[in-house]
Amino acid sequence: MKPIRLRDFIEDTGGCLYAVSAYDNGSAVGCVLRYVPDPAGERVAPDGRRFTKYDFEEAYAWIAEHKPQYEGLIQRVPHADIRRVYKPEEEIISIAAGDPRVQRLLDVFGVPDGHAGCTGSLLCGLGNEGSDIDMVVYGDWWFAAQENLRRAIETGDVLGLSEEMWRKVYAKRVPEIPYETFVLHERRKWNRGEIDGTYFDLLYTRSYDNLAAVSAGRGTVLGRATIEATVTDASLAFDSPAVYDVSHERVAKVLSFTHTYSGQALAGETIEARGVLEQHGAEVWLIVGTTREAKGEYIVSRTLMEQG
Repeated sequence: MKPIRLRDFIEDTGGCLYAVSAYDNGSAVGCVLRYVPDPAGERVAPDGRRFTKYDFEEAYAWIAEHKPQYEGLIQRVPHADIRRVYKPEEEIISIAAGDPRVQRLLDVFGVPDGHAGCTGSLLCGLGNEGSDIDMVVYGDWWFAAQENLRRAIETGDVLGLSEEMWRKVYAKRVPEIPYETFVLHERRKWNRGEIDGTYFDLLYTRSYDNLAAVSAGRGTVLGRATIEATVTDASLAFDSPAVYDVSHERVAKVLSFTHTYSGQALAGETIEARGVLEQHGAEVWLIVGTTREAKGEYIVSRTLMEQG
């Protein structure tokens, strides 16, 4: 069986569905509860089972009450408690067959079979009319999909986000940077859009041969800091966590655990970042997103802002 990786879903023996949120899934799978079986639930699976979708706070409260053995920064479900693994790249053919929007996005991305998938509610068969489309592409093929999506948006084959939608995204994220700065960075990421009136994301996940690229466990906290540094490697900048190797007198990497600051800078650019310093072996890392809304923490590209 292939390793369980970020953006897979798992079902536990009680029928609860979790979004996999980590790569280090050796002894137990790091994930976040998303759907709980509920006879009165609004989401209905193809087999007729009903579920209620839980947001972040509700999920952690439910776990604390019903599955305290899974509690942590993210939930940790032992492999013995897993009934089924949903893999986006394995389910994509059936998902696309039932949803023309997904097939159109696959056609736009133009990557080989097995390197793209669809996660979220559509992966679990629990999508409804209001569901976003969460597309995922693996490894370096993600950058090919990003470039093809950029071309499709620029030619009008796919719609970029409207001003109204940008405002909604900004209000949902509640970032520590002004709206104009937020949109300046977001517009060049080419990782989202609208199709037939539905919002979609183009999400990154590491390829199977690169799952151990960066181990993002907790380090020893050294305090808070604001730094300026030059990005030397942004190949994992769209990952979760986003990883930026930097040239700086003290800090070796900047990591973002909030999606807001993924893809925020390119290699060669100067960033300003504020977060928490952690010791990881011989290296010091700056961690952004130490709380859910990353209060007081951010990453911006000074290079991009100076270019306007």
